[in-house]
Amino acid sequence: MSLDFAASRPLTLGVELELQCLNTRDYDLSTTARDLLAQLAKLPCEGEVKPEITQSMIELNTGVHDRHDTLLANLVALRDVMVRKAELLNVRIAGGGTHPFQMWSDRRIFEGERYEMLWKKFGYLAKQFTVFGLHVHVGCADGDEAVRLVHLMSEHVPAFVALSAASPFYQDQDTRFASSRLTAINAFPLSGTMPFVTTWSEFASYYEDMKRIGVIESMKDFYWDIRPKPEFGTIELRVCDTPLTIEKAAALAAYAQTLVHAMRTDRSLMPTEYAYAAYRHNRFNAARYGLSGEWVDVKGGATCDLGEMVCRTIDGLWKQAEEIGTTVPLQALYRSAAARRSDADVLRAIYAETQSFSDVAHRQADIWETSSATGAARRAPTAR
Repeated sequence: MSLDFAASRPLTLGVELELQCLNTRDYDLSTTARDLLAQLAKLPCEGEVKPEITQSMIELNTGVHDRHDTLLANLVALRDVMVRKAELLNVRIAGGGTHPFQMWSDRRIFEGERYEMLWKKFGYLAKQFTVFGLHVHVGCADGDEAVRLVHLMSEHVPAFVALSAASPFYQDQDTRFASSRLTAINAFPLSGTMPFVTTWSEFASYYEDMKRIGVIESMKDFYWDIRPKPEFGTIELRVCDTPLTIEKAAALAAYAQTLVHAMRTDRSLMPTEYAYAAYRHNRFNAARYGLSGEWVDVKGGATCDLGEMVCRTIDGLWKQAEEIGTTVPLQALYRSAAARRSDADVLRAIYAETQSFSDVAHRQADIWETSSATGAARRAPTAR
């Protein structure tokens, strides 16, 4: 049977956010995802909340939106109800791509056939997958357009890595990376980039071949940085750390939407395999150095840092941003890029001030709850 690409409205947006469940004693990860899911069984707003691979994670999914402002409103509503329900369990929720001091060996796999299969197949990597990402879905007209957009968006993967970077700490250590989360994904055998096919029929043939020889069972087995999501009719950008705030998550989604709008408008833009020549170099620099990392433009061989690359790109997108209502979030991202400052810098500043990873996690929860109904200041956590 052929792999069908579902009908979807072009440029629609949806977001998945993986979030940290923290105890309120020392702000280590808790194993309370199941209890929190029970509290959130009936949501008073659009979207859903789901389990993830370990019991210290929870995933928030929005509905489908045409505009940034309604996506942001949906995210705020989901955040606020999640925070209120977590408080009943003496649990707090936080963003960030990694927890600063949790130990992977302490994690417990969430019950479920797929999670148990991943634990059996990947061993300790499954527990090390307790990292937290933002996935952005953008609607496509058809499968051919999805393939084209996956390749064209690959040029911007390092920018999304750098803009979202929020995982400088891992297991009580400063990793010296802006985004250490990506190293956990890199370990999986089907991570990286989609093969260079140019039509949906070519991709479907590749998919069926991989399934026939037993390498994959479904699209979920591809851990690519960007992948088609045929059942949703979208492309899915998967490289972003979960930001510290809802507002930044929505802004990154708006940036992806605006880029796709520009690419759909300019039909002369055609992907080439050579566009991947510096892909790993640029992606590594984004993860290691954030917005100060070097970016190589393979089209002309010029180099600049990623902050400048983002500013130049956004400068070329204002017309499209005005057309779809994304100027405000793009202005916020522009300011971050111009300052070469990401959430990783915020977290390092908190640690420099407090010298406590417990305080870092505590502040991550405070930041996440900002402007929510339960965002009052909490007692200071026990220092580690």
